[in-house]
Amino acid sequence: MPHRIAVVVPTPAHSSIGGPLSYLSELPLLPGTLVRVPLGRREVLGVVWDDDSAAPPDRPAVETRAITGSLSGIAPLAQQWRQLVTFSANYYQRSLGEVALSGLPPQLRDLDSSQLARRLKRGAGAAGDEPTAAPLPLTPEQGEVLAAFEAEPGPFLLFGATGSGKTEVYLQAVLRMLQRDPQAQALVMVPEINLTPQLQERFVARFGAGNVVAMNSGMTPPQRLKSWLAAHSGAARIVLGTRMAVFASIPHLQLIVVDEEHDPSYKQQEGARYSARDLAVYRGKLEGAKVLLGSATPSLESWQSAEKGRYRRLLMASRVGSAASAEGSFPAVRLVDMNLQPKNTVFSPQLLDAIGQRIARGEQSLVFLNRRGYAPVLACTACDWKSECPNCSAYRVFHKIDRTLRCHHCGYTERVPRACPECGNVDIAPVGRGTERLEEHLGDLLAEVKQANGEPVRIARMDADSTRLKGALEQQLARMHAGDVDVLVGTQMVTKGHDFRRITLVAALNPDSALFSSDFRAPERLFGLLMQAAGRAGRDAAQAGASEMWVQTWHPKHPLFTNLRRHDYPAFAAQQLKEREQAGMPPFGFQALLRAEARTQEAAQAFLKAASAAAQELDGADRVTLYSAVPMSVQRVANVERAQMLVESTSRNALQRFLAAWQPVLQASREKGLIRWAVDVDPLVI
Repeated sequence: MPHRIAVVVPTPAHSSIGGPLSYLSELPLLPGTLVRVPLGRREVLGVVWDDDSAAPPDRPAVETRAITGSLSGIAPLAQQWRQLVTFSANYYQRSLGEVALSGLPPQLRDLDSSQLARRLKRGAGAAGDEPTAAPLPLTPEQGEVLAAFEAEPGPFLLFGATGSGKTEVYLQAVLRMLQRDPQAQALVMVPEINLTPQLQERFVARFGAGNVVAMNSGMTPPQRLKSWLAAHSGAARIVLGTRMAVFASIPHLQLIVVDEEHDPSYKQQEGARYSARDLAVYRGKLEGAKVLLGSATPSLESWQSAEKGRYRRLLMASRVGSAASAEGSFPAVRLVDMNLQPKNTVFSPQLLDAIGQRIARGEQSLVFLNRRGYAPVLACTACDWKSECPNCSAYRVFHKIDRTLRCHHCGYTERVPRACPECGNVDIAPVGRGTERLEEHLGDLLAEVKQANGEPVRIARMDADSTRLKGALEQQLARMHAGDVDVLVGTQMVTKGHDFRRITLVAALNPDSALFSSDFRAPERLFGLLMQAAGRAGRDAAQAGASEMWVQTWHPKHPLFTNLRRHDYPAFAAQQLKEREQAGMPPFGFQALLRAEARTQEAAQAFLKAASAAAQELDGADRVTLYSAVPMSVQRVANVERAQMLVESTSRNALQRFLAAWQPVLQASREKGLIRWAVDVDPLVI
């Protein structure tokens, strides 16, 4: 008799098939086994699930077809992994198959049994390099943190100042774990791909290339499959990855590190909108692994959890190489009041002079502007024409290097017109500044400044455009570390995680827009960004006393800058949490967004309004607040209109119960013109 098994398959978003389907197998298969099954006219990869109770006998005949085969060369996925997937699908309101299959490498879905066997054989024969670096001596603070980490269960929040040696703590925590258990594995997560190479170098030097694998979306499908197989088999002891790595199959997981835990990049913004940081904490609890969250500017949610005792807070307040009480161990923050500068000033004379002094001494400077491209808008001086995107409610950005107007939302690109498309005026000019224009302007201002050896100033730019090509990021980082750059102009990608030893001055231009944003998280993100940027200066203890952070602002008396000058994150967090509590905002309230995309704004809002009306009849509706439907901040992208509706509750459980009851109502909707909808639980952008 064939065995009836439950299999989770990749289902489209909002499919009525939310759980496993029934299939037949000639042999009994363990839960977690990877199989190939027919689904409609296709053959897809599936995962055998724990039982067949979710598949009633009256399902269509397709669900009782036989499996095509199993991937017998791969051990079944562990029960804890399946529990993590189940929790994620339920909490973030997505289908089980969507979450489960997105956690597997894409190439695994395409290989047949013989191809997989060759891949496994090739991977098994790979030899790794031996470790080449010894552990560094610990500072007293690092020693105390590691001792507390070893003695208590956690989870832990490592509140460590920039340059305090958090990475060395991670390295030695992993080392001690591996020394205790020869089979143990660790997961180390970073927020962005550009932070992976330098961290991987340090881990490879400490533990050997054969023990370390990377996982991120920048890797090729064969590379991702190789890393996944190494982690799943236990051959890789350490997995370094971005948010996608939280779903990696790591059967002997004993330690999870989330570096820069405050970073919004840990929140997925497409598909299953999960928070990898929050899932890391849940996974640690599920698998009995210790969890260490690290940041110089923790998220307010994590800070509040530490205040309430849910996390154990560990403190490293001083930089490596400086006494804990040293006044000069952190960069001095200098505010430039732009109200006192001449009109249209980009770099104040004081800041230019400070940069020139650094160049003369052979030191490096970092200029931070969180806007890439040459200028955000190209405009006609004779009429009202601006470089609007025809497909989005946004402007196309002027990129001077390749003479294009490029939309950063939909990617629509065309050559810069020779004259205004509306009136024919040839005098069209850029408005505003991006990093590309800033680099050019700084080159003009520093044209007469020379290095100590008489050579011209070397200025480089690092942003998503300049690092787009393969190997470009590594090449630019190598130039910085080698001292071949005097001034680096960049976006936020250069402000976090990088250990630039020669930088003694950091300048932030035009940070004021976040001070009065409608987004209640904007001040938190700005303060974290400026603190992280300041942390790039003075990382060499010999130069720490002379390092500076310059901020050009129109609002120098704002409380945010007062706390920034004192490097006082606890005071900033206390003030922000007080405001959040008074307003009932997270972490004191809980939120979800229902987003809709349609051919017209009217259709998108009609769907949301109908969903809101239907929600009033659901059990638990009295414990949530549904706000009115409104257009999203960028209302149209790629000719698709977007709207959203906020749902709030003072209880996380009440919100979850309401969303679960709401799902069938949303799936049954057939609003004309609706393209797609999505529920975003714990949204970061409202």
